[in-house]
Amino acid sequence: MGEMLEVPQGPLRHGYTTGACATACTKGALLSLITQHPVQTVEIVLPMGDTVAFALHGLQVALNTAQAATLKDGGDDPDATHGATILAQVSWQEEAGVWIDGGVGVGRVTKPGLPVPVGMAAINPVPRRMIAGVVAEVLAAYGIQRGVRVVIAVPDGVAIAKKTLNGRLGILGGISILGTRGTVVPFSTASYKASIVQGLKVASVQGVHTAVLTTGGRSERYAMQMFSDLPEESFIEMGEFVGFAAKNAKRLGFTDLRLVGMMGKFSKIAQGIMMVHSHSAPVDFSFLAQLAGEVGVPPVLQAQILTANTASQVGDWLVEWGYREFFNRVCWHICQQVRHEIGGGLRVETRLTTLSGELLGGAVLNG
Repeated sequence: MGEMLEVPQGPLRHGYTTGACATACTKGALLSLITQHPVQTVEIVLPMGDTVAFALHGLQVALNTAQAATLKDGGDDPDATHGATILAQVSWQEEAGVWIDGGVGVGRVTKPGLPVPVGMAAINPVPRRMIAGVVAEVLAAYGIQRGVRVVIAVPDGVAIAKKTLNGRLGILGGISILGTRGTVVPFSTASYKASIVQGLKVASVQGVHTAVLTTGGRSERYAMQMFSDLPEESFIEMGEFVGFAAKNAKRLGFTDLRLVGMMGKFSKIAQGIMMVHSHSAPVDFSFLAQLAGEVGVPPVLQAQILTANTASQVGDWLVEWGYREFFNRVCWHICQQVRHEIGGGLRVETRLTTLSGELLGGAVLNG
């Protein structure tokens, strides 16, 4: 995730989760195994209730095993797995029931705090239920009582995982098979919020008590350089969800909250805005001019601040004019606003940087 995200204009097209794709492939492979003929299209019912059709490819059928694949369509969501091949291999097993595992490109859980126990393939609970359910449905339709082994694979999963936070969460060797609805909601705030909570939970279970919240990949890199003594799990990309991330950090027992970012979004937090999307609220230049006045900036320059196009431009002027204390004031206000938002109880620290990572200022509030 970067600092900025371009959202397509007009109606956004929904896609399908890796869990829905894995379920469809499982159904196609099992039907092919039973009938001994490749099944090229299947329909499945998503958790949200919709019935959708999936086109299958890569079909292979043998006496005791079959496989089917589909291309993951993420719709208009900027998803690292969009276009990935999701594959299911199904075979008969002597033991009763359905045994589900991950193959090549599906990660394995190595840290506690995730919905899947350590040691298991990173196939989340809802996709597991979907896969087991579709196997039971097909077996019942053909009156078959046999054990079934299902292995989900993602041939490019290892490479795709490098574009995700899986490694930090302790999911190694590939991607996760995810999904609760079956569909991908474009630019979903729910999925982003879920990733924030998941990251905080993993850190909490590791015994980490300091959360470093950043607005994106660039500010996170700078934060990691500043706080190099902290474990990787401490660093959470909160994106635009400042209040949400801070409240959940407190709820999960963190005692030290650190925010690292740049003037654009952080000037909004200083104003008390806890959802810092570019359209959430405008930058209040009169507020910035007031802060400038508090550190000795003369009225004529305060008036110039009111003409600025962006908060970053204001920051550039204050550096040029030599009023570095201004940035400490901004950071102090951010600490105050965050502490007010969560009801106190945590140490809150803020550090403000330039776009190139130069430290502009900082502040700390205890408790």
